[in-house]
Amino acid sequence: MTEPLWIPSPERAAQAHVTRFMREVGRPDYASLHAWSLAEPAAFWRAVWGFTGVIGEPGGPVLQNGDRLPGARWFPEARLSFAENLLRRRDEAPAVILWREDGLRREISFRGLYEEVGRLQAAFRRAGLRPGERVAAFLPNIPEAVTCMLAVSSLGGIWSSASPDFGTQAVVDRFGQIEPRFLLIADGYRFKGTVYSSADRLRGVLAGLPTVEKALVVRYTQEEAVPGAVGRAEDFAAFRDAVPAQAPEFPRFPFDQPLYILYSSGTTGKPKCITHGSGGILLQHLKEHQLHMDLGPEDRLFYYTTTGWMMWNWLVSALAGGSTILLYDGSPFHPGPDVLWDMAEREKITVFGTSAKYVDACKKAGLRPGASHDLSTLRTLCSTGSPLAPESFDYLCANVKADLQVASISGGTDICSCFVLGSPVLPVHRGEIQTVGLGMRVEIFDEEGRSVVGKRGELVCTAPAPSMPLGFWGDADGSRYRAAYFERFPGVWHHGDLAEINSRGGVVIHGRSDATLNPGGVRIGTAEIYRQVEQVPEVEESIAVGQDWQSDQRVILFVKLREGLTLDDALRDRIRRRIRENATARHVPAIIVQVPDIPRTRSGKITEIAVRQAIHGRPVENTGALANAEALEHFRDRPELRT
Repeated sequence: MTEPLWIPSPERAAQAHVTRFMREVGRPDYASLHAWSLAEPAAFWRAVWGFTGVIGEPGGPVLQNGDRLPGARWFPEARLSFAENLLRRRDEAPAVILWREDGLRREISFRGLYEEVGRLQAAFRRAGLRPGERVAAFLPNIPEAVTCMLAVSSLGGIWSSASPDFGTQAVVDRFGQIEPRFLLIADGYRFKGTVYSSADRLRGVLAGLPTVEKALVVRYTQEEAVPGAVGRAEDFAAFRDAVPAQAPEFPRFPFDQPLYILYSSGTTGKPKCITHGSGGILLQHLKEHQLHMDLGPEDRLFYYTTTGWMMWNWLVSALAGGSTILLYDGSPFHPGPDVLWDMAEREKITVFGTSAKYVDACKKAGLRPGASHDLSTLRTLCSTGSPLAPESFDYLCANVKADLQVASISGGTDICSCFVLGSPVLPVHRGEIQTVGLGMRVEIFDEEGRSVVGKRGELVCTAPAPSMPLGFWGDADGSRYRAAYFERFPGVWHHGDLAEINSRGGVVIHGRSDATLNPGGVRIGTAEIYRQVEQVPEVEESIAVGQDWQSDQRVILFVKLREGLTLDDALRDRIRRRIRENATARHVPAIIVQVPDIPRTRSGKITEIAVRQAIHGRPVENTGALANAEALEHFRDRPELRT
């Protein structure tokens, strides 16, 4: 057993929300609380409702058909308003703070947020928005995305968003399936100092979305007027200002009223339209924010995200607990590598959320934020998107803050929340996620569907959870939904992660199981390779895939090196030696190839499946789902892979 990297102080543990929750439900420690949350899910989730102060009527039963997966139903008699819960705080403290890479800063108070949502609600009501109708947003990570989402949800509408760097076809592939009535789009966006106009894409998107009656253009870059040739487009400010200021109303809807439609990455076909209910998202996020992240009204939460990633939805929900949320729009390394740490210092951020890729980039850039910035308010750093390497845990504690809870978390768009995440009352061990989420019956199954501990296997959830989706939009009989999650192990949610839970309850994610390598019939998680390659200073990024070869599979590693460097045999040998010494001989790639870029999804995740298709000469479906589809050309027909 390794020594903990971080242990909560007695004072911090005693003051944590989860400690107070344990007292209220009569549980002496976290282990017994977790066991109770699984043994008595109805009692647990009703207690979460009360503890977090959900506004609404919970009704009688908490869980119907609790033995059915899928098919369970939570709080079937409940009525609530998602927007009302997020707008419960109405004072002058900052609710939303925007930083943009060019130095722009905007702030909206809780009172201002409440008033702005009231005005937008009236504007959407005047335009005829009805419950169940979809509003699609093609927006940067700006306050208008937050205020419009709350206004739409307050009327029972369904919100669906994509970030403005998506190509026209990628947007149409997503929004075209849900047939939105309204479209929100910014006139442009900024990234790495460049302003990109959205005028041409507005025309293309509207051409592919015939159901859109009104396209509202947000003046954000101030460089493009509403395109006059697009008859359905009008100025967002004029739309808003056409109604007088007024307080919002909060009609209450069923617990499973659709709230969001999120999308799978779409790299293996058209993206799945994952429909989430308002009550399940609210309750799950309140649990995660308060009992796992220890967020409250004095906290300031930042997560680096776009509106096209579920972490945006997760971030915005923190308003329900009275926390201030920080939005950042632009490159996390522009105008300089310290920009996010500048924001953390000046805005007194308490919980800082980012990706494993960003942490590794900071490490390779030699940043020491703790020495260069006053991070005295920072207590927790969250990381998700890909597994956080053990060495990155060390880097954060040595170079950001010694007394820092490093909370690696993992879940997904599929549940718009987490299966495994941090806890303010448990120790942190390097390379491990602290715990399985309360109320989440997460297990690891071997190939035969047997639950195992201390061995890698498939991450599954064997009981219902409130934030499991209502289904897929347009999947009337539920067949696509069942096929996506419940076919591999009938009656069990199969998430698609290769993972391991150890005897103390810590979790290690080894990568996506659909990208698992299989040389010689032995399953290898790609994350185990990346953890070692990341430690090689010359390597900026890497991707490992399996190539079918001589009736077996061999491991191919592609590396993107730091600018100006060239891969030679000495560097290849050093990479192989590090992998062999710190993983196993089976992890050692048969071939290492240098490439100038690596394809990523719009949320920044490298895509092994697309690369595997490319090296085998197979078509890659829906390249519009990739942020840099042109990078795939570096992987096709490589002479190194022919021998």
